[in-house]
Amino acid sequence: MTDQKTLSTRAWGELLLLGVIWGGSFLSIRVALNEVPFVTSVLHRTGWAMLALWAVVAMSRLPLPRDPRIWLGFLVMGLLNNVIPFGLMAWGQLHIETGLTSILNAATAIFGVIVAALVFADERLTLRKMTGVLLGFLGVATAIGLEAFRSFDIRSTAQLAVIAGTISYALASAWARLRLSGLAPQVAAAGMLTGSTLVMLPAALIIDGPVALDLQPVTWAAIGYYSIIATAGAYLLYYRVLAMAGSGNLMLVTLLIPPVAIGLGAVLLGETLKPQAFIGFALLAAGLVVLDGRLLRRN
Repeated sequence: MTDQKTLSTRAWGELLLLGVIWGGSFLSIRVALNEVPFVTSVLHRTGWAMLALWAVVAMSRLPLPRDPRIWLGFLVMGLLNNVIPFGLMAWGQLHIETGLTSILNAATAIFGVIVAALVFADERLTLRKMTGVLLGFLGVATAIGLEAFRSFDIRSTAQLAVIAGTISYALASAWARLRLSGLAPQVAAAGMLTGSTLVMLPAALIIDGPVALDLQPVTWAAIGYYSIIATAGAYLLYYRVLAMAGSGNLMLVTLLIPPVAIGLGAVLLGETLKPQAFIGFALLAAGLVVLDGRLLRRN
């Protein structure tokens, strides 16, 4: 029988840290979008993070992969985990609230568990995981509210774009375990961001024109946070947890992000929290507990 991937106490702690870091990224991205076009904002995110991670690789004197198939894997990973979701979600944040974006982003955990169950023998979809998935869907739906889908407008399109981004994230997590799990995390993250930057650079030049560097200090601070801390630094944690806990468990981090993002949006952007959001978070938390399983086993 194949051993099943589980969350250790260390992996759980790193998931919490990732949740806080990535929760803050929604605010910083929204701040940058006030001055920077959304495609260029993604280029900033991948480009600066790429440079930071290659500096880490150089200082660590890590060997570089020579197999062309690995570099092709970096390109695919960059598309699935950076180009597609970063672009869709940045555009979505132009039309919906930061908090709502983070709630929809929580669907990544749901799709991640499903994709992992379809791909990996040691991450099968058990009754417990299915229960957690259903609770997660219910939590996301409750937090959004049915009124958000009564009319198909730009807000509805933005929400669908964010959800499409979460599916791409889920596919990326499985792809990383299949193709990149044997590499040092620093090299894997740097290679992935190199692939995504090679795509985003011409895209930004074609869609947005020349990249402007004479930005306001608050914009540079936002870019610095979401590129260096919430991308370069966070991806080092991402690959560590991936190796320890598996792609399905790793996706649970997206259930920890909304409370952080919504809290920052409410305090700093004046976004209003509806009562249904708190109910949705309670259901999401219940789904997280069920998917994790450890608290249930202790009873």
